[in-house]
Amino acid sequence: QVQLVESGGGLVQPGGSLRLSCAASRFCFKMGWYRQAPGKQRELVALHTNGGLTNYDDSVKGRFTISRDNAKNMVYLQMNSLRPEDTAVYYCNAKTVFPPGDYWGQGTQVTVSS
Repeated sequence: QVQLVESGGGLVQPGGSLRLSCAASRFCFKMGWYRQAPGKQRELVALHTNGGLTNYDDSVKGRFTISRDNAKNMVYLQMNSLRPEDTAVYYCNAKTVFPPGDYWGQGTQVTVSS
């Protein structure tokens, strides 16, 4: 089992920045962030593998940056130039290999509004 604890959400004005953090209870091969806006399906925001590969949704490329600190089992999402359409609950996700597993955090609300 892996426990994930997110922090860093909140209310920010358009054009502002937020940094999300996610702490995992142990090492995970792949960690990432998803988001779910009201009335919409959960969607991928960014992924980071242990090998350093990253993947971003087109809507956040150039604005969001995912990073990891493997020594601390942490993953971060730096969000810049935030837009109202970025408003959603953001979920940390982690995948393990031994044994295989797929885990979710409790979610943190990000609201972009003036």
